[in-house]
Amino acid sequence: MRTLLFGKFGQLGWELQRCLGCLGEVLALDYPEIDLQNPASVREWVRKATPDLIVNATAYTAVDKAESELDVAMAINAHSVGVLAEEAERQRAALIHFSTDYVFDGNKGSPYVEDDIPNPLNIYGQSKLAGERLIQESGESYLILRTSWVYSLRRENFVTRILDWARNRTSLRVVDDQVGNPTWARALAEVTAMLLARVQGEPYLWIKERKGIYHLAGSGIASRYEWAQAILESDPHQKQQTVQEILPAKSADFPTPARRPLYSALNCDKFQMVFNLQLPPWQEALKLALEDL
Repeated sequence: MRTLLFGKFGQLGWELQRCLGCLGEVLALDYPEIDLQNPASVREWVRKATPDLIVNATAYTAVDKAESELDVAMAINAHSVGVLAEEAERQRAALIHFSTDYVFDGNKGSPYVEDDIPNPLNIYGQSKLAGERLIQESGESYLILRTSWVYSLRRENFVTRILDWARNRTSLRVVDDQVGNPTWARALAEVTAMLLARVQGEPYLWIKERKGIYHLAGSGIASRYEWAQAILESDPHQKQQTVQEILPAKSADFPTPARRPLYSALNCDKFQMVFNLQLPPWQEALKLALEDL
C-alpha cells in the first residue's frame, strides 16, 4: 500500500508516519514542502505520488486565531480538503481525513453520534465541517474520523500546559463545564493503522464499502477539570510540582475570541461495531503517554 500522508509534523501526523510505515511505503509531507493554501501544490503532490491511500492529518487548529483568519482557516480546513477528495477520486485512492468534535454546538447534553446535526459555534468548527462536506460531495472512498481533545507530549496542548503550570504555580483554576473525550495522539494513530492493516485487496474498494463519518476518540468522557486532576495524579515527576490546589471554574470566567461547545463528547459505538476496534480508556492512555516524560 502506497500512502501519502499530510501533516507529518503535527501531533497526530508524527505518530501516523511511524505507525503506517509497517503497512508499506509512506510519503509524508508538511509545510513548506506542501502549501495547503495553494490548490495547485496539493494537486501536484497527489498526482506525483500516485498513492493508494491519502491520509490527511493536517489542519488549521488555532481555534481563537481562526476568528480573525477566516480565509486561512477555510483554505486549509475546507478548500484544500476538497481538492484532496477530488484528486483521490481521480487517482482511485482511498482518503482518510480527521475532523473534530467542534462541528457540534455542545447543547445536546449527551455524547454525539454521527447522525446528529452539526452546528459549529466558531470559525474553526465551521471550516472543519465545510471540509467534511466537500469530501462527501467529491469522494466515493473515504473515512471521516471525528476525534476530540487530541494531545501528545510533542506540542503545546492542554496536557503540556497543565504540567507546566503545575511546576510554576501554587493554585490552578480549570473549567469544569467543558466535557469531551481526551485522546492520545499515539493511540489514535495506532488504531488507524490497525484498521488499515485489515484492508483486503484494493484500498479504494475496501474503504468504499465502509465509507462515511465515524467518531473515534478516547474511551470515556471527562470535564477539563477532571482531566487536569488526572494529569497531576499521573505525573511521574510529582515532586517537581509546586501546585497545592486545583479549583473548578466556568468557561465564562475565561472569555476567548472563539466560543467552545460545552459538551462535545463523542459516541464511538459505530466505529467499534464496523471495525471491531476502539481506543483505550482515556485514563489508561494518559498514564502511558506520561511515561515518556
